[in-house]
Amino acid sequence: MLFQSELASHFRLTISRENHIFRRSASSRSLRNSEMAPPILSLVLPSETGRVLSIQSHTVQGYVGNKSAVFPLQLLGYDVDPINSVQFSNHTGYPTFKGQVLNGQQLWELIEGLQENDLLYYTHLLTGYIGSVSFLSTVLEVVNKLRSVNPKLKYVCDPVMGDEGKLYVPPELVSVYREKVVPVASMLTPNQFEAELLTNLRIESEKDGREACNILHAAGPPMVVLTSININGNLFLIGSHQKEKGLPPEQFKIVIPKIPAYFTGTGDLTTALLLGWSNKYPDNLDKAAELAVSSLQALLQRTINDYKSAGHDPKSTSLEIRLIQSQNDIRNPEIKFRAERYT
Repeated sequence: MLFQSELASHFRLTISRENHIFRRSASSRSLRNSEMAPPILSLVLPSETGRVLSIQSHTVQGYVGNKSAVFPLQLLGYDVDPINSVQFSNHTGYPTFKGQVLNGQQLWELIEGLQENDLLYYTHLLTGYIGSVSFLSTVLEVVNKLRSVNPKLKYVCDPVMGDEGKLYVPPELVSVYREKVVPVASMLTPNQFEAELLTNLRIESEKDGREACNILHAAGPPMVVLTSININGNLFLIGSHQKEKGLPPEQFKIVIPKIPAYFTGTGDLTTALLLGWSNKYPDNLDKAAELAVSSLQALLQRTINDYKSAGHDPKSTSLEIRLIQSQNDIRNPEIKFRAERYT
């Protein structure tokens, strides 16, 4: 497989360079012999899927951000290296939370550490919630750095800014996403409100949703998935894949049932699943979306049923998703939600 041969070539080059340095420094020979690190197997013997760097939030308890994205991607066969943009005790929907926030300089220090040890070869970059312009600017530097190592790197971006008309990031982030992030993304997964912010287009119909995808394609990403669109009380996903610049994209929708409950971490999970399945079906985004939506819906139904079994009314509070208990639905989903192609 091309990915495996590319990584093997990269690793051989690294070893060759290290050997050259090794020969130049006789005084360091004994130190290197005694402290020689074992090979990084995800580089030497890579998976057939890819190696993902995921920059997202982290909670000690519950499943949002990286906690919601890393495990599903691993189940689908990916090596995933998480960088936690924040580390909180729990998500912010609880009465209180405590923890730490990573700043842009600290993010770059982690990237430098990886680079110094020749560990920056990734096939995918995944980003979710980002709370400041400075951190997002550093993420853009990370994209450039990763593509200098692997020009074929795919950047999957969930531009988390708000929902249902409410912005929950600083307003200045919107223009940074629109002007700088969208042009370098390979796949974009906004919800309805976020797509409106990025395109300056009010989405009030399926036609509007498709046009929003076209606007985003023109700005950069060949793959766009509007993960949740609510039109006249009907909920659905719209996907669009422009396989070649200048050609009309292939577009489709998937009707999604409304569940009378609020869940945390579902957007992070959805984007992770779209990354995972679209890489396995690179020419069939609608197939990837069918698998992602079917996995998610099975997980949500299990979550509802388990809360009911515990005697809790699912409508009364936000719900923590049952990720671990749904791993079979993630690895081998039964497709129950079909894509309908637009003509």
